[in-house]
Amino acid sequence: MAHNLFDALRREFDNALSDALPRDTGRVIEAGDGVFQVAGLPKTASQELLEVTTSSGTVLALASSLDEFSIGAIVLAGSSVVRVGDRVKSTGVTLSLPVSDELLGRVIDPLGRPLDGKGDFKEEGMKKYPLERNAPSVVARESVSVPLHTGIMAVDAMIPIGRGQRELIIGDRQTGKTAIALDTILNQKNESGKPVRCIYVAIGQKQSKIAETVELLREAGALEYTIVVSAPASAPASLQYLAPFAGCAIGEYFMDKGEDALVIFDDLSKHAVAYREISLLLRRPPGREAYPGDIFFLHSRLLERSARMSKEYGGGSLTALPIIETQLGDVSAYIPTNVISITDGQIYLESTLFHQGIRPAINVGLSVSRVGSAAQTKAIKKVAGKLRLELAQFRELAAFAQFASDLDAHTRAKIVRGKLLTEVLKQSDRAPISMPLMVVALYAALGGHFAEVLESRLHDMLSKLLATLEREQQPLLAAIDTEGAVSESSEKTMTAVIREVVSSFGFTDTK
Repeated sequence: MAHNLFDALRREFDNALSDALPRDTGRVIEAGDGVFQVAGLPKTASQELLEVTTSSGTVLALASSLDEFSIGAIVLAGSSVVRVGDRVKSTGVTLSLPVSDELLGRVIDPLGRPLDGKGDFKEEGMKKYPLERNAPSVVARESVSVPLHTGIMAVDAMIPIGRGQRELIIGDRQTGKTAIALDTILNQKNESGKPVRCIYVAIGQKQSKIAETVELLREAGALEYTIVVSAPASAPASLQYLAPFAGCAIGEYFMDKGEDALVIFDDLSKHAVAYREISLLLRRPPGREAYPGDIFFLHSRLLERSARMSKEYGGGSLTALPIIETQLGDVSAYIPTNVISITDGQIYLESTLFHQGIRPAINVGLSVSRVGSAAQTKAIKKVAGKLRLELAQFRELAAFAQFASDLDAHTRAKIVRGKLLTEVLKQSDRAPISMPLMVVALYAALGGHFAEVLESRLHDMLSKLLATLEREQQPLLAAIDTEGAVSESSEKTMTAVIREVVSSFGFTDTK
């Protein structure tokens, strides 16, 4: 009875307020912690920008919840404090971001404002892209078949990523998730053909870490084709919530131009926490792990915008590499399972492997690319076809060998070969390998050319092999890069160079 009476009084109050104010004006009835409730504004749409007139200035806000009697809004910009009674005006404009090629090499916030001290952007030539946009239809898409090389042998050989794919990078903190994403950006300098435009979205990170990332990209010469969207831990939850949508909108601008773009969300775990904070403040009912019920829809509508468009629709692509941080390897938690089900595969990084010195610490058994070899260069497919199977057999035999006192010669040979392949796949951070060099290294390892090389000298020999190829075999590398395959003449040249380098190191029994 009391509840019905309250609803009736609330409805009467709202009607009286809407009669007293113009149709596009409302009043703040509750405010605090970066969110507020507005009475009135019956024509307001979701994601519409609102202007709040306070005693000390104008504040921009975003209509987030459209309830029966009020609108829940989140504060976006403006230092003034929103108070009860402040007037709110609808703008009729949904939140959008000004985008152009001028953003390349810059650091911006999710609203498109520069953060690098290099001055404002020129308005002419800028296009407005909405932060929320429908994903491309199935008719406009094309199957993923063009590779996006990361420069990491373990990924390109066993978990290939295609342009237009959504590949999740998942693992505990400090296992090298960001390193894989940054190596992928750095490796785009090694790629021939149209350049891939990269967007790195930093969500909830320390400001110092973001500054280090920007400096790393600048020193490597990768910032010229990269845009950094920064929403650090010190930023309001509203900006952290909008950051991945801003990065996606920038990527769509390049995709619509017929170019290839790569967007990295680092990371969506912190994005989910920011959205949970906003939702709880707006009094949305909490669900599992206190996240709102639409958190799955939030991430799915974000990642679904990644696509490879058909030629009739421009032929561009947008590839997404979302990052998720797990707690003690628990991939069955709410957010990890959500994003795993949305994406086209995952690269799973294991802390145990990381502490064993295997870098990148990729668990090949739990990692998968659902696009598979369709997005793999023929050359890599030819030389690395059996790599995954051999490593899987090695893992099983190694586990068995821990409890076995005596092993036959065949089993020992399998284990030695597995250790050798694991050693070959080890790779330092910030050292991506171009596709042709990767083909030669994998050809040598899987072809048995390293069988008698001492394990401790393997990396020195591999470094010498790659340096020799870059110095003396540019025609060979160019042929592999251009053809995307290994011809008979290329194979003969590779074999000769590999034997020459290996023989210079001498043969050593590894048993």
